[in-house]
Amino acid sequence: MRIIIDTYIFLWAISDPSKLDDKQRLEIETAANIIYVSSVSITELMIKASIGKLVVNYDPIAIAKESGFELLDFSAEDALALKELPFHHKDPFDRMLVSQALNRKYALMTDDGKMSQYDCRLI
Repeated sequence: MRIIIDTYIFLWAISDPSKLDDKQRLEIETAANIIYVSSVSITELMIKASIGKLVVNYDPIAIAKESGFELLDFSAEDALALKELPFHHKDPFDRMLVSQALNRKYALMTDDGKMSQYDCRLI
């Protein structure tokens, strides 16, 4: 299965895996799954770091690769899907992750309950 992990799942996976539930940990550790960190999450981390909302004193790209995650660029086609995406969630980064998951038909791993209002596979 191809799974995009949201920004907080990525942060928990690299810093405090105990925050992940058993199903999330199992899916991340299953060798047959491809786990993606989207460029959207990297963007969110860098913006939050630049405005002082988050300390990022590491290279998230290097950490993602070292952790066995694949990097996934946000494409123009992913962006087009935003036009028809209902406004169940106002966070632009989360909306972009949903749009990317829907466009590519990948699952999205998140702890954000608002995401369940979208028609994409959630873990």
